[in-house]
Amino acid sequence: MTDGGDHGDHHEEHGSELSEMQLRVRALETVLAEKGYLDPAALDLMIEAYETRIGPHNGARVVARAWIDAAFRSALIEDATKAVQSFGLINRVGDHLIAVENTPTLHNMIVCTLCSCYPWEVLGLPPVWYKSAPYRSRAVNDPRGVLADFGLTLAPDTQIRVWDSTAETRFIVLPMRPAGTDGWSEEKLAALVTRDCMIGTGLPKQPNEVA
Repeated sequence: MTDGGDHGDHHEEHGSELSEMQLRVRALETVLAEKGYLDPAALDLMIEAYETRIGPHNGARVVARAWIDAAFRSALIEDATKAVQSFGLINRVGDHLIAVENTPTLHNMIVCTLCSCYPWEVLGLPPVWYKSAPYRSRAVNDPRGVLADFGLTLAPDTQIRVWDSTAETRFIVLPMRPAGTDGWSEEKLAALVTRDCMIGTGLPKQPNEVA
């Protein structure tokens, strides 16, 4: 854990141009497909699964359950890997998924300074900016500035804690439940949970932002 990403790449994924790395990956996919080593249809199904069925929707369900079920919340904080297994989610890295909880005085943020380790099973595919060198370095050295880049300004007295993922240990942020959601169902609450709030670079949506 450290206390300390430029999200200059934050909007890249929304553009029409492919990055150099994306172009190289596309070229490699083409070569492998032509040689018969790769089935493009199978690859598309795998990507679609991570984008639509495997997190961040799964992570949103986990967070929503923790918001309405105190016993599950305690179990999640105590042993996140075991807790998420109740959703049928198995972490590929084994027994090392950790949930860190935001409070009115503490904000958590996730980074992987060495590469881009990420809990795919609960958060889906990692965003482009998460893997960028600027984010990985600045998240540690200037976390408050990084959050400001994402449009998130915290109170000056809010402590920011940065958690460094590794190949053995991954993290998920349990954000604070938005006010005005008393009586909401788990499904409705899950609609408030975003990928970024589970990384710590954003907050959940407000009730007036969902139908």
